[in-house]
Amino acid sequence: MRHAVSAFSEAGIDGGANDARFLLLHVLGITPTELALSGTEPIGEQGALRLGDAMRRRLAGEPVARILGEWEFWGLPFILNAATLVPRPDTETVVDAALALYPSRDRPLRLLDLGTGSGCILVSLLSEWEQAFGVGLDRSHEALACARTNARLNGVGRRTAFLAGDWCSALGKPFDIVLSNPPYIASAVISTLSEEVRCHDPLGALDGGEDGLAAYRRIVTEVSGAADGRPRLTPEGALVLEVGHDQADDVLRIGRQAGFLRGSVRHDLAGHARVVTLSGLLPTANDDRR
Repeated sequence: MRHAVSAFSEAGIDGGANDARFLLLHVLGITPTELALSGTEPIGEQGALRLGDAMRRRLAGEPVARILGEWEFWGLPFILNAATLVPRPDTETVVDAALALYPSRDRPLRLLDLGTGSGCILVSLLSEWEQAFGVGLDRSHEALACARTNARLNGVGRRTAFLAGDWCSALGKPFDIVLSNPPYIASAVISTLSEEVRCHDPLGALDGGEDGLAAYRRIVTEVSGAADGRPRLTPEGALVLEVGHDQADDVLRIGRQAGFLRGSVRHDLAGHARVVTLSGLLPTANDDRR
């Protein structure tokens, strides 16, 4: 581990000590306790080969989570693949914001997660709301396969459905909460992102169009029923959206224009405006919500 820490430090990798620890524990299949108690035991030829391969990938710029093929979110394990984003701590703010809407954990809620990816948001909420049912929607079949695996892995598979689709235009019956961490990076900015993000995250999960707001306009329009008069929220329902650090005001404005009477902002641990919640949807002419 000292060798790995030194190599990552010389390469200028931030957090090299943590990276070395994660990789070592994973490739050797040992626990932190086993490392502490048996740290002087030789790792053997196969262990050295596996650790060397993992180190080379990290030194080449590949994120640790991609090397491991899994990551933790909301205290739960999530499998990853090339079609999914690595779950980030900022996104846990979406889970916090949703849970605050219905503090009682025994509500039989209906949830919809748009662009579900690994399923981390939906699965985390279902682990808290034990009577809830959730639908995860994504354009990528590869991502949906990953999300199904994660739902089963975390014991909520029987309370989920995962569907291929582009946002929610094809869905009928309204939901109590619609959630999304949509692509929100302006197209021109993507080339300036770090190599770890630019080269290893799926482009479709990053590119938010010319101004980064394209997905929000589409989601808010469809969820509010502004386009077809069929809202996808129950009368007391809410739309919970992760946003870029400087996008909260724009998304609130988009929500007001679509008929949402209430909007609130929740900040992440770094103090950035990270989640916008829209509710109080005005009824439409064809509104038949139950």
